Amino acid sequence: MVRNTETAFVPNLRGGDGTIEIRHILNKDELMGHASMYAHVIIPAHASIGFHQHVENTEPYYVLKGKGIFEDNDHTETEIHPGDVCVIEVGQSHAIKNPFDEPLEIMALVINERGKEI
Repeated sequence: MVRNTETAFVPNLRGGDGTIEIRHILNKDELMGHASMYAHVIIPAHASIGFHQHVENTEPYYVLKGKGIFEDNDHTETEIHPGDVCVIEVGQSHAIKNPFDEPLEIMALVINERGKEI
């Protein structure tokens, strides 16, 4: 089967700024309980995803295009670029922002903690 992605536009995601484009690659049923999201996420210039915690899941980001600022669990901020991987462990919090003039594109995979289906 070949199909198009399902796209959602989410304003103020997790208390962040602007509207984030989320291109869902697989839906929840296709993830078969192992994960709750697999998506290509586009954070426009000067937009962000607010600081939030991951309970019973983890969310690695893979940076595809652009640059941004990743805020880690301890509030450390790191500039990220294509090829970088941001790892958020179960129970940790994080945020990501794009204070730059070009869009930031990432792959995001929300993986359920072993034995937890969300």
